[in-house]
Amino acid sequence: MKPGIHPDYHEITIVMTDGTEYKTRSCAGKAGDTLRLDVDTKSHPAWTGVQRMMDTGGQVAKFNKRFAGIGTRSKG
Repeated sequence: MKPGIHPDYHEITIVMTDGTEYKTRSCAGKAGDTLRLDVDTKSHPAWTGVQRMMDTGGQVAKFNKRFAGIGTRSKG
């Protein structure tokens, strides 16, 4: 390896969404840093199969109310 061109490879702590911690080696941050995950395999729908339902009914009703008159012909 050429000296001086490679990033520092050091140990950091990973904190999962449920609070589980483990140590790994990484080039991210500095030695001893903590990386807190917002999404991981324990919370992401791609791995859990559980999806949150989005409440779009209110948004659709608001849209229909706002644009109800567009596209209708008026007799004149």
